[in-house]
Amino acid sequence: QVQLVESGGGLVQAGGSLRLSCAASGRTFSNYGMGWFRQALGKDREFVAAISRSETLTDYADSVQGRFTISRDNAKNTLYLQMNSLKPEDTAVYYCAATIQYYSNSYLSYNVWGQGTQVTVSS
Repeated sequence: QVQLVESGGGLVQAGGSLRLSCAASGRTFSNYGMGWFRQALGKDREFVAAISRSETLTDYADSVQGRFTISRDNAKNTLYLQMNSLKPEDTAVYYCAATIQYYSNSYLSYNVWGQGTQVTVSS
C-alpha cells in the first residue's frame, strides 16, 4: 500500500498562511482518494478536506471553507493543503490519509495515514 509523509507544519501568527505537503510512495498515488484531517489536543480527529483521485471533486469542513485549498499533483505523488487566514482554533496535528475509494470525507474510509505535522497558530 501507499506510504505517506507530511511536511510543512510550523508556528504562524493568526492571519498567516502555511502550505502542508504529503509525499506518497509505494503504490500508484492516483489510485487513491486523499484527505486531510486534524486533531487538536484533547479532541477527536476531524475532517478538514478531501479530494478525489482525478481532482474533479473536493470537499471542505465548514470551519475551513474559503480559507483552505486542497490539491494534488499526481505526477509528483504529492498532496497539498494551502491554509490561509489561519486562526488559533486551527492549531492541531494535521494528518494526510489515503483511501481506495474514489473520494470520501469520512475518516472511516481511510486506511493509510501519515505520521502528522504540527500546526500552531498564535493569537
